[in-house]
Amino acid sequence: MKNIIVFEVSQEEDGGFVAECLTEDIFTQGDTWEDLKANINEAVKGFYFEQPSFPDVKLHLVKDEMLIVT
Repeated sequence: MKNIIVFEVSQEEDGGFVAECLTEDIFTQGDTWEDLKANINEAVKGFYFEQPSFPDVKLHLVKDEMLIVT
């Protein structure tokens, strides 16, 4: 069974994204969602460069939003 790692992703006020792996010491960011995914791919490859294969990556987007109930 292939290993899966999870990144917690949040959107910054400026619109960019930051991602932090919950189980490994991997952190990256990107200006757009596509940039972020490419940067995560590169960061995971760099972190596991000595391994025979790379884990699958799950992205967990955390949205911090205030809801006013009226």
